[in-house]
Formats: sequence, structure tokens, C-alpha cells
Amino acid sequence: MQMAHHLHAIQEDLAAAAALAADEPTSEAARRLSQALGSSLHLRLLDIVSEAAADISAAVPGRIEVRLAGRDPELVYVDDESEATPALGSDDALSARITLRLPDSLKIQIDVAASREGVSTNSWIVRALARGLESRPSRSGRRLTGFAES
Repeated sequence: MQMAHHLHAIQEDLAAAAALAADEPTSEAARRLSQALGSSLHLRLLDIVSEAAADISAAVPGRIEVRLAGRDPELVYVDDESEATPALGSDDALSARITLRLPDSLKIQIDVAASREGVSTNSWIVRALARGLESRPSRSGRRLTGFAES
């Protein structure tokens, strides 16, 4: 989804409104302000896309993730069934135990994230650790590839 044309359209609307100003200095200040808002508008549109993905995720069996390709978001459907059991070695079973001490605030955030995804806290942590061990983002040319979750 390319957002550049949406941002440009909003900035043109702001510039058209600025042109209604009675004097030239006010019109110029409004035009500059509309240009300066470009980054903020981009972030706000990303927030809208992220909220929409979260709302859709609540209504479908998998989840919708927002991934960035450059500055443009991509909505990607992820089937939770395919990630239900992380890629473990054939002789690995979910029986190993560790004691992990976390700050209370981090534990609460993990519980909320697990609840939002409809899985247990343990399952969420196992998946997060497995994703962390997957291939790392690589840099090729001017494009950064990898994974981001919002």
C-alpha cells in the first residue's frame, strides 16, 4: 500500500486552504506548515493502518501484521496454525523449564500481548523466542529486509 499519494493529497488540501489567507505572509506560513506536517501525517496514517490490522486480527482465525517495505506498509496475513508449534528439533519436547525473572511491567506487557493474540503467556514467550532465533534481517543495497510487528 503506497501512502505517498495520500500524504501528497492531504498536503495539497492544506495548501489550498492556506491559499485562502488574506495576505501573502500568512499564506506562505500555512504552506510551509503543511509541508512540515508530512512526517507526522505519515506516522498517523501508519497508526491507522496498525489499528485496522489489530481490529481485523480480532475477527479472523490468524492475525494481520503490518510490515514496512521502505516507508510503505504491507498488510500480511499470518496463519497461527502454521506457527502453533515453533520449529523444534525432532527430539525436542516442550518439557524444558527455566526460571525467568522479569520486571513486573514487562510481565504485564507480555500477558497483554498474549491475551491479544489469544494464546497462553508461555506459548507467546516460546513463539517470541523462536522468532528471535530465526534468520536475522540482512542489509542488501539500500533496502533493509526483516520483520517488524506493531
